[in-house]
Amino acid sequence: MTGPLPVTVVGGYLGAGKTTLVNHLLRNAQGLRIAILVNDFGALAIDADLIEARSEDLISIAGGCICCSFGSDLMGALMKLAQRDPAPDHVLIETSGVAMPDVVARSAALIPAYAIDSVVVLADAETVRARAADRYMGDTITRQLDAADLVVLNRTDLVAAAELEALRRWMAREAPRARLIEAVRAEVPAEAMFGYSHPAVGSGTLASGAIRPAEDAAARYESASFLPDRPMDVEALARALARPECGLVRAKGVLCDADGLLKTLHLAGARFEVRPFPHAGAAATGIACIGLRGRFNRAAIEDALARAAAAAR
Repeated sequence: MTGPLPVTVVGGYLGAGKTTLVNHLLRNAQGLRIAILVNDFGALAIDADLIEARSEDLISIAGGCICCSFGSDLMGALMKLAQRDPAPDHVLIETSGVAMPDVVARSAALIPAYAIDSVVVLADAETVRARAADRYMGDTITRQLDAADLVVLNRTDLVAAAELEALRRWMAREAPRARLIEAVRAEVPAEAMFGYSHPAVGSGTLASGAIRPAEDAAARYESASFLPDRPMDVEALARALARPECGLVRAKGVLCDADGLLKTLHLAGARFEVRPFPHAGAAATGIACIGLRGRFNRAAIEDALARAAAAAR
């Protein structure tokens, strides 16, 4: 792999559904080699039928995924992981229920081999507001939510429609930067978590609909690919796509910048990054986007593309 390894940090209080989410992602990795880092294996109950081999500090999982225990030495585990051959496609750090996921993300970002993809925080729809009001747990939970790029509001099937609507408004106040993903049994498509299918956009080609929700998530997500035929101000485009009116959870692509050079654009919620395209040779250009059904605003995305193209003239 060329370029830094993308890292997703998954946080949330005890019982929010982090373990369920991780097992779901492992079962639906779509060819991605995911490396999961946890404090200890006992804290993450990987489904037994996924495990192919187990050693003192490593679990080999079906499909080329692995799970590593880092104990108290996250930085050492990350540096060791970066030397693996083949390298993983994506690194997921599952934090403890009391950890601040943004602190973990900043620590990982200190290692040049890694780049932060996103901070994802889980919350249980039935309990999050009560937990946030708790005199002992509340500060931790509100700080976790405030740090999120994506909030997975889990178990939404267990609350009434009126309560769910109130939760959406509450989340908009508690996690103003984040995009809210509603889930049942933590079943979130890998594309929404990681931003791409495999092979990924940016590996040298852009397949039509490179970010495409799985069939069982089609009722919740919309996606589209856009193939602009002219240079554009990629940084300006990223800022525009990060605005709430576009309704995007994820976007990823390779685009020709105003200077004539290829750039990669990656967006998760309001977090975005523009980098030089890391591969030699020509690449198919375009951008693939995914958002929640009913909030995915194709017209706003197309307007952002047009404005970015105009800015590059």
